[in-house]
Amino acid sequence: MGEITVERFNQIICDELPLADEMGILADTISNGGAIVRLPFRKNMIRPGGTIAGPFMMALADVAMYAVALSVIGEVQLAVTTSFNINFLHRPLPADLIAQGKLLKAGKRLVVSDVEVHSANNKQIVAHATGTYSIPPQS
Repeated sequence: MGEITVERFNQIICDELPLADEMGILADTISNGGAIVRLPFRKNMIRPGGTIAGPFMMALADVAMYAVALSVIGEVQLAVTTSFNINFLHRPLPADLIAQGKLLKAGKRLVVSDVEVHSANNKQIVAHATGTYSIPPQS
């Protein structure tokens, strides 16, 4: 078990997470217990009212949690989200979104993390998420 590189994580997005890949999500940095993941702005992200739709922020936060999990457990297939909670705090204007994830706790079977989603145009926190990834038992 061990840290995963940004390059390898971005390859996993490309190869194994087709929705995240289609959305353009990429990791900027990954460290042991932390990750910064970016969602480039696209016009199809806008919902009525001129704000970015919640499902985009949710997907970005979940990918950040996955990056945090793999940063401490290494590349483990079938690590999956078991819980996810998000609070939308401010209306994000059309701009890239950046999710900064950090480890809260890593155990033998669960990794719990915290994610702040920022709007790149003013660095304001637009959403806060917490979640848990389940680690499959080693065979």
